[in-house]
Amino acid sequence: MNLLALKRIEMNGFKSFGKKTGLDFTTPITSIVGPNGSGKSNIVESMRFVLGEQSMKSMRGKAGSDLIFKGSKGVSSPSRASVAITFDNRQKIFSFSNSDKNIPLDYDEVTISREVYSDGANKYLINGSEVRLKDVVELLSSVHIGASGHHIISQGEADRILSSSAKDRRAMVEDALGLKVYQYKIKESERKLEKTEINMKEVVALRRELAPHINFLKKQVEKIEKANDMRGELKVLYRDYFARESGYIRMKEKMLADEKNEIHHSIKECDAQIAKYKNNALHEGKSVHTEHVLSLEKELIALRSKKEEITRGIGKLEGALEMLKVEEEAGEEAAEGSVPFSRINTLIGEALADIELALEAGDIENTKSALQLVKNRLKEFLQTTAIAKEEKNTELKEKKIAELEHSKKMLAEELSGVTTKEKTLLEEVAGLRQRADAERAAFREDERLYYELSAKKNELIGQENVLKMQEEALAKVVSEFGEELREARILVGAEVTTYEELVGEASDREAQEALHKRIERIKIKLEDIGGGGADTLKEYEETTARDAFLARELDDLTISIESLRTLIRELKDRLDTEFKEGIEKINQEFQKFFALMFGGGSAFLSVITEHKRVRKNIPADEELDEDVVPEDEGELDFERGIEINVSLPQKKVRDLHMLSGGERSLTSIALLFAMSQVNPPPFLVLDETDAALDEANSRKYGDMLENLSRYSQLIVVTHNRETMSRAQVLYGITIGSDGASKLLSIKFDEAVQIAK
Repeated sequence: MNLLALKRIEMNGFKSFGKKTGLDFTTPITSIVGPNGSGKSNIVESMRFVLGEQSMKSMRGKAGSDLIFKGSKGVSSPSRASVAITFDNRQKIFSFSNSDKNIPLDYDEVTISREVYSDGANKYLINGSEVRLKDVVELLSSVHIGASGHHIISQGEADRILSSSAKDRRAMVEDALGLKVYQYKIKESERKLEKTEINMKEVVALRRELAPHINFLKKQVEKIEKANDMRGELKVLYRDYFARESGYIRMKEKMLADEKNEIHHSIKECDAQIAKYKNNALHEGKSVHTEHVLSLEKELIALRSKKEEITRGIGKLEGALEMLKVEEEAGEEAAEGSVPFSRINTLIGEALADIELALEAGDIENTKSALQLVKNRLKEFLQTTAIAKEEKNTELKEKKIAELEHSKKMLAEELSGVTTKEKTLLEEVAGLRQRADAERAAFREDERLYYELSAKKNELIGQENVLKMQEEALAKVVSEFGEELREARILVGAEVTTYEELVGEASDREAQEALHKRIERIKIKLEDIGGGGADTLKEYEETTARDAFLARELDDLTISIESLRTLIRELKDRLDTEFKEGIEKINQEFQKFFALMFGGGSAFLSVITEHKRVRKNIPADEELDEDVVPEDEGELDFERGIEINVSLPQKKVRDLHMLSGGERSLTSIALLFAMSQVNPPPFLVLDETDAALDEANSRKYGDMLENLSRYSQLIVVTHNRETMSRAQVLYGITIGSDGASKLLSIKFDEAVQIAK
């Protein structure tokens, strides 16, 4: 151990040290002196503070703000207080138990700093890197500086080890022996064990939560497996069904195509035959003779019309002649004094007789001609009368009669020609009609064949329409086949399309329908089972895999728990072994120091055992309905403590409570020095522990200090001259005019040289 491990402490704004103040520790024994109230003990408390002390009471405060300088007339109050302590680390004595901490320690010096703010917040640093209090405690434990504070004995606490409980005394001894690291590891292991047991309970709870879901998924998987079996069966049925249906469709398509071709061929033949007989069948009434007859009849009609027109013209002329003649006779009669109405009556009578004859004969044409003739006679009579009145010149009348006679003659000749031509046409029409009748008789057979072929063609067209209906029905079957095939791909996969490898027979439709109904029943069952098979299987696999993982984790946690329990037992056994060995060494030194202090007598430490009932370890897979464990379900455990046994020379005093103040102080000093001799700390702070000693005991105390300084640095706060004389450096503390503590230092070697 480096004797000068503690190098420096620096305070800024801590309690009475309003300004930055530093103390260097370069000698084995450094003494701090000063009047009461100057702030000597504040230096000791700053050491407690920077080394991680959490008790405000031990630093004579109630809150973190009490540790900050309150200010004075010359010095303002800071917002924080800080203390930094520097250790010599050239021998690399500082280390962490866990090497994964990213805190630099590979330096010749290690500086631990702590800052406190007015709101009570604390900040810890190691070599300038911010850390946790836990890291500071772990680092200090590596050099046997523990939280019990056995290396810092403040004023009034010299006999703390005597007045402490057996359990607390054991902690102080373990800290002094450097066994705190085992306690730390045991606590860490116990925390890990507790956390592992909690994790184990959580894993068991998770497995319990998963169990019903796994059972549910298992049933679903069974359904899915059943559905897969049905899909396998459905695949076989589908392939058979598709092979047969495909064969039926091919057969039906071929049959319909053949029938359609045959019908188309028959229709073409009918069309050719119909075209052959069509002209002859439709020629009747439109032959050359018929057309000639029609033209002749038209000519006869025109000829008869002309004949009638000529006849009417002749009648008109005859009427005119009659009128002229009547007028002539009338003139003669008038000349004779009488009117010639007899001639008019005769003409009208003759005309009426002609009408009667014509009506009896049924000759409409002659009847019309006779009526017209009567009309003409009357008109001619009137015209003749008018003419007779107008024309008085006889010569003119005669000339007119001559012209009328000539015109009548000409019309009579024309009428004769027309009549002759009419007779000729009638004979020609009669001959043509006979030839047309013969021609019609010749074409009647072709007409019959034409209509028979037309009927046959209509029948073929009807068959063609039936084929179209069958093709539409087949197209519907093909569409349903395609839809069924698409649905089959979805249900059982693309393998179902390999039905073409099978030889499909076009079985009867009833058998095929029965097969289709069987397929539909299986499809309905699959629909009842429902979809999502892949998701359910995936979830089942993931859930069972998670359960298996949890089971493995549970096994790992069980192994870890057993390992931690074994480690804790081993650590406790090792702690117990080293503790017992340390007690033996302490007792040897304790006896020496005690005999030196008291001039004889005996003193030793003994280990006592206190029993108590603790709760059993409950398996992680069991649950308790109550938090309190009955007494018979607990188990006995024990705690070890330390008891101090003393026997003063020439006195029968064995109880610590019966010792005087000085005797208690000497006893505690002897024990502390004995503990320091066994496992010396890097430094030891003694705050007026010699206050109760007389002059003789002060010398003994000084001798022990010199002996102890060979193993640990000593920082002694004292008023004792004997103690001061043993120090190499003396720091004086006083209160300045600004109300802050000030530091004065004296090195005795230099002072002696100056004095000489």
